[in-house]
Amino acid sequence: MKRRSRILIAAAVAAACLAGIGLGGYLLGSHASDADPSAGAEHAHADGAAATTWTCSMHPQIQMEQPGLCPICNMDLIPLAGDDGEDAGPRTLRLSPAGAALADIRTVPATRRYVDRQVRLAGTVAYDERLVESISAWVGGRIDRLYVDYTGVPVAEGEHLFELYAPELITAQQELLQARRLVAGEAEEDAFLARSSDQALTAAREKLRLLGLDAEQVAAIEEAGAVRNRVTIRAPAGGVVVGKHVKEGDYVEAGSPVVTIADLSQVWLELEAYEIDLPALRYGQQVRIRAEALPGETLDGRIVFLHPELDTRTRTVRVRVNVPNPERRLRPGMFVRAEVLVQLGAGGAVVGDPDLAGKWIGRMHPSVIRDAPGTCPVCGMELVPAEELGLVDAQLPPPPLVVPAAAVLPTGERAVVYVRRPGDEPVFQGREVVLGPRAGEHYIIASGLEAGEQVVVSGNFKLDAELQIKARPSMMSPATTVTLSGGVGMDDPLARARSARRARLQVEATPAMLAALDPVHAAYRTLQEALAGDEFERAQNAYAGLGQAIDGVDATALTGEAGALWASVAATLRAAIARGRAAPDIATARRVFADVSAAMIDLVRGMGSPADAPLHIAYCPMAFDDRGASWIQDDQEIANPYFGSSMLRCGVIELRVPAAPAGVEGE
Repeated sequence: MKRRSRILIAAAVAAACLAGIGLGGYLLGSHASDADPSAGAEHAHADGAAATTWTCSMHPQIQMEQPGLCPICNMDLIPLAGDDGEDAGPRTLRLSPAGAALADIRTVPATRRYVDRQVRLAGTVAYDERLVESISAWVGGRIDRLYVDYTGVPVAEGEHLFELYAPELITAQQELLQARRLVAGEAEEDAFLARSSDQALTAAREKLRLLGLDAEQVAAIEEAGAVRNRVTIRAPAGGVVVGKHVKEGDYVEAGSPVVTIADLSQVWLELEAYEIDLPALRYGQQVRIRAEALPGETLDGRIVFLHPELDTRTRTVRVRVNVPNPERRLRPGMFVRAEVLVQLGAGGAVVGDPDLAGKWIGRMHPSVIRDAPGTCPVCGMELVPAEELGLVDAQLPPPPLVVPAAAVLPTGERAVVYVRRPGDEPVFQGREVVLGPRAGEHYIIASGLEAGEQVVVSGNFKLDAELQIKARPSMMSPATTVTLSGGVGMDDPLARARSARRARLQVEATPAMLAALDPVHAAYRTLQEALAGDEFERAQNAYAGLGQAIDGVDATALTGEAGALWASVAATLRAAIARGRAAPDIATARRVFADVSAAMIDLVRGMGSPADAPLHIAYCPMAFDDRGASWIQDDQEIANPYFGSSMLRCGVIELRVPAAPAGVEGE
């Protein structure tokens, strides 16, 4: 939309210059007193001069003689601003105080301070692998009685699990009783024989222990003085039976698993972190957890493990958190959401947790945290200082320079802000900046600004639109000029974009390849329609449907460059779909949809449309605080998925993708 509007404006300026007519906006208040801005308009009418022109800040090609609503996006029209006649520079605007007030331009200073970045994660509850025990047969035999006869039965430490008939156990019991009789008969005859008998008795007891009996069972056999044909095997630890591997009457060999028991007093959270969030995560960070099954409650844990390998299918890395679960309310498989609040310093450096200062931590088991040195109770290794593991900063990084996110106009590879110059008069200058990471409602500025400079947080898009109207180089699109008739140079972003599209490599896509991707496009269209219709539940189902469509694509039908393009797009889509399915509200689902749309647009630009009718790539400049976003739709009539019914028709068709796989046709 912005591209089309700018070329229209550029053509209008060129025509005006050829005709010898000056084109410029009238700054509201520049010809009238600040106390009564309307006086200037009345005076202009009285003298026969041009009346105030009203325009839309999002669609500057709209110019009306009367105030009202924009016919494209239904926003209130604003007075067409201008300057006071002085040349303030190609990327600078000078407004009257009244004009700045009516344009609702507000500024805040750029400041140096630590900011918090919230990293959102999602995942599931899993068993703590350290608390899962496999109970196996220590000797070959027959399972005569299986007490834990179904999966899920709770078991306490020492409770019976199964009865085993084993000839080797019978022989070992006989050896025990024989050794005991020898000890009783030779205790007073000979000291040497007595010691030998004692050693034989001890060895017989140890043999039974190694065959799976506990000390209490061995003592009971000695006291009874009789061999037991069947021996009861008891649970070495409490928990829940999560695996039953045999049935009554089965014969087992030594080492064969019989049951598996998991202790749920502590569980793991297996979370997924996206690549972009990895620099902000480290061992020992506090995590706040919310589970769907525990509404209104929050749990606390710590990151104890970051998986060293990236999942190439989802483009995520697994993050493990230990969580105490004494009441067993968290069950493996439950879905959870987690938040990590990360404090950032200059350059986006992560500030270590000050609560870990002076603590001693297990190198292999970071969940073990002590106030003094010692050994790890899990593995016996020496604990090390938290500073040695890099969990606490020896010296805090300096605070970063930050501005509100509303002050930044990201434009792909560039980011711009508008700065108010010092002085009483409102003079605004466009400035390119280098962005660091975003932290909540703030951006870290790597370069381009100084602390204390006043940046525009409201009205910056209007200032940029005014530069376009005045045919000056807009900060949202750097100067790339073409020469129109008469030698007038104008910024033409649409021509530049078309040139870039012509240079884009188009892959060879056969009808069979396009047919293989048709379910993916259909699922995407369902998602777009759901968001445009404000249907959150339907959108969540559509995210799931899109994932199923991707999994169902026959990859063997996509070969060569088409296969490589699809593999890249599919990986991006899968990562976004996971976030879309976990979205807590429709606003989050719409933010994720922007990533889905970007991948789908790359797909149709590279391979064409699989549908019988053309597809249309639309653009809304107001999406996500004026950062703008695109999407694909079937019809030419705009159906905005980022605003829904509130601004359903806001946007413009940028490209028409024909049904034939020949490429992209620009409009």
